[in-house]
Amino acid sequence: MKAVIKTGGKQYLVKLGQKIKIEKVDKNIGDTLIFEEVLMIANDNDEVEIGTPFLKEKVEGKVIDQAKAKKIIIFKYKAKKRYKVKKGHRQLFSLVEITKIADKAFESPKKEEKKVEPKLEKPITKKKITKKVKKETKEKKQETFFE
Repeated sequence: MKAVIKTGGKQYLVKLGQKIKIEKVDKNIGDTLIFEEVLMIANDNDEVEIGTPFLKEKVEGKVIDQAKAKKIIIFKYKAKKRYKVKKGHRQLFSLVEITKIADKAFESPKKEEKKVEPKLEKPITKKKITKKVKKETKEKKQETFFE
């Protein structure tokens, strides 16, 4: 399942189990976050439901982390005026894992144990090329070269 949600003035295409960075939300780590502004939902069978402007379904996520993005340097400069200003900015964001889209919950994938069956090993045999065969191939090459 896929859905297009709107949060923080931006739109995101999300899938079940996907982790997305959104604008900072006032929630604690581990809290459930409900996105009510759902613009579109698409099933695995390519059935698409588009809202006008929003759908009634909701998308739920779990807040995994609250952090700051990389620092962005803002440098202003005006030539011949002795004007230089250097600033830095780190945007706050929330890392959210999508857990539910329109009443379809996401279960974390369980690792299945693979059964290892012993393979029958055959001895590798290499054919030895005799000197006679090598000489014959050289002679054929020379004959085709001179013809």
